[in-house]
Amino acid sequence: MPKDDLAQDDLTKDDLTQDDLGNNYAGVWDGKVGFGNKAALVLIDFLQGYVTEGSPLYAPMVKTAVANTVPLLEQARANGMDVIHTRILYHPGFADGGIWLQKAPVMKAMVEGNPYAEFCPQVTPLDSEVVVVKQYASSFFGTSLAATLTARGVDTVVLVGCSTSGCVRATALDALQHGFRTIVAGDCCGDRHQAPHDANLFDINSKYGDVMPSGEIIKALFK
Repeated sequence: MPKDDLAQDDLTKDDLTQDDLGNNYAGVWDGKVGFGNKAALVLIDFLQGYVTEGSPLYAPMVKTAVANTVPLLEQARANGMDVIHTRILYHPGFADGGIWLQKAPVMKAMVEGNPYAEFCPQVTPLDSEVVVVKQYASSFFGTSLAATLTARGVDTVVLVGCSTSGCVRATALDALQHGFRTIVAGDCCGDRHQAPHDANLFDINSKYGDVMPSGEIIKALFK
């Protein structure tokens, strides 16, 4: 190995041992966006395939996320907050699945009539609540979500759902890029493993929005 490369490797190792993650980002990637004038709660893909044992999509953390979301959803409904649900749903022939279904064919479970594609009963949409159907990770990509929020005068989105490293992260990034303040209820999100869950919440909080416990969100919005 060239001497310069070795020196760089040693420097990197020293940096990683001397600074913990929080200190490394402090003062650089730790800004806050806060709440704006009007918030909407967006529940991302809380579908039964993620909470049903035996499903290839099963992620036990999502069961906890659903349970933690119930009080937040109840408060949102009781206070007249806009509530929007998203779900992944494909044409039976999967012509609308594109490259994503080639990369992740497990998502082919998301078709009409498959129980894995149905909403978790604890957070099933009311008839009055908008349901956005999507085919890709972001709840904004190829959907009416941004236009719906803008028309309702919403400037802040509170995100919950699954998976943290997939659809939640993609939606948080696109929310920022569409000009919305983005708040993620960390305890109301879930993934297949703790490591990607934690890493993606850290990244969202550092660069795209604010990650908060649902209890703090309830206090900020409704108390």
